[in-house]
Amino acid sequence: MTPDAINRLVAQLARLPGIGEKTAQRLAFHVLRSPPEYARGLATALNEVVDRVKLCNRCFSLHDGPEGTFCQFCSDTRRDERLVCVVEGIADELAIERTREFKGRYHVLHGVLSPLEGVGPEQLRIKELILRMQSAPIEEVIVATNPDVEGEATALYLTKLLKPIGVKVSRLAQGIPMGGDLEFADQATLARALAARRDL
Repeated sequence: MTPDAINRLVAQLARLPGIGEKTAQRLAFHVLRSPPEYARGLATALNEVVDRVKLCNRCFSLHDGPEGTFCQFCSDTRRDERLVCVVEGIADELAIERTREFKGRYHVLHGVLSPLEGVGPEQLRIKELILRMQSAPIEEVIVATNPDVEGEATALYLTKLLKPIGVKVSRLAQGIPMGGDLEFADQATLARALAARRDL
């Protein structure tokens, strides 16, 4: 019979997304086999995340600065405040940042429209985006939601809201990935690649 402390740890780990009971057990036993400093360090890191990390008041990214301050992207005066990239979540923001190509600011929605799951505009940071548009000199909004049904619906909804304000709204180009073969691309991807073609 497994001790209650391990059962509680497995139960908590199994609540993480993508972690089933077997994986949670393996993780729990890994923590148990590791030196005590590892488990204490993990616990400290979890506590720090809960206590210190908060949402930026402007773009809703994450930061661990004092309350009321902005994240690193909003605080960086070298970034172009006239250009805003709207993303679904923090992981998307970091993916775009890794390209080192985008020099503007971000706005994190924290999800996409999904009526079947009960996610409407009021559950996302859309109202805050509109307020931001009215108080900042933003000239272009790049909608960088995923190219799936919910992402496309969210992009269309944002376009309908933002165009009347007089701001340019663009969408990330989609098409054939580098190193991909045309013969293996699906029809929708090929169609988008053709539509988003550019001059050489």
